[in-house]
Amino acid sequence: MVDPFAVLVIVVVLAVAFDYINGFHDTANAIATVVSTNVLSPRSAVLLAGAFNFLGAFMGTGVAKTIGGDIADPLMITQTVVVAALLGAIAWNLITWYFGIPSSSSHALVGGIVGAVFCHRLMDDEGGARGAAVQLLTSSGVTKVVKGLVFSPLAGLALGFFIMIGLTWIVRHQSPNRVNRVFRRLQLVSASAMALSHGSNDAQKAMGIVTMALVAYYGHHASVTPGWLDLAAWRSKHELVVPVWVIAVCATAMAMGTAAGGWRIVKTMGSKIIKLKPIHGFAAETAGAIVIMAASQMHAPVSTTHVISSSIMGVGASKRVSAVRWGVAGNILMAWVLTLPVTCALGAMCYMGLRPLLGN
Repeated sequence: MVDPFAVLVIVVVLAVAFDYINGFHDTANAIATVVSTNVLSPRSAVLLAGAFNFLGAFMGTGVAKTIGGDIADPLMITQTVVVAALLGAIAWNLITWYFGIPSSSSHALVGGIVGAVFCHRLMDDEGGARGAAVQLLTSSGVTKVVKGLVFSPLAGLALGFFIMIGLTWIVRHQSPNRVNRVFRRLQLVSASAMALSHGSNDAQKAMGIVTMALVAYYGHHASVTPGWLDLAAWRSKHELVVPVWVIAVCATAMAMGTAAGGWRIVKTMGSKIIKLKPIHGFAAETAGAIVIMAASQMHAPVSTTHVISSSIMGVGASKRVSAVRWGVAGNILMAWVLTLPVTCALGAMCYMGLRPLLGN
């Protein structure tokens, strides 16, 4: 049997890998529009996005608490569950990245957690399959994720549509060249805001799962809890406290992944949905940043990919419905629909494969 501390190290390494992959997988969220409108070169854009992703990761830990403590009780799960969840999410991220499909890293992680936890409880017969399923699917964390899955893309679509309508009215008497010059500068602001919001929501997901693993390890295997992990807060108030070093490591991994770039998805996001001009990029990024920041304040883990994709669609639809390439949008929608069930299955399969090696 593998030493529990060694498994904890594996979890931390996998979580950092997930955060890094999340960074380059979701690079497009922050930079696709600013690159496709030729406001910044790809190199400059990824450096900008990486810097603001890093800063955004320090804006709070509410989303981390939802991921790490509200989906499943970390004292009731094991290290093997967390490893399986991460492997399922990483596998789906790599598959969708390879095919250039903007899918959700957030929902991949949540799906992996749900699938692995359900399989763990089923195999240990903790309340039976039905009881385990009901407890998981009605948890506050899963409820927040499902609400985000439904409402955040709709909010991005509507906000993108109305911001673009308003901007079109404001610049109606200006020449196209002047409009392009002004919004090329403003897009630097909106792209920075989008990258900041991306870091504020997405980097926290890896923080949550690392803290979940720490609580599971020190709750089951260690007699002494280190000072930087407030296990007593979880036991007394179910309040997950994220250690500072976890925030710093996850912020760095996200920023490095973003700087590595994800050009397959940049191409899809920046040119295949609609043809973008600087004013369209500004509208989409502003809408996306507002929705994601609001979700982070509500501790809701949302898909930054979903939000910016729908914002771009809303901006395109404000011109005319036919301006959006709905075939590409349909492929993206299919990935949205598939992510949760597929990653649930992947998380469960990974757990069944790892259980004989790592224990339950």
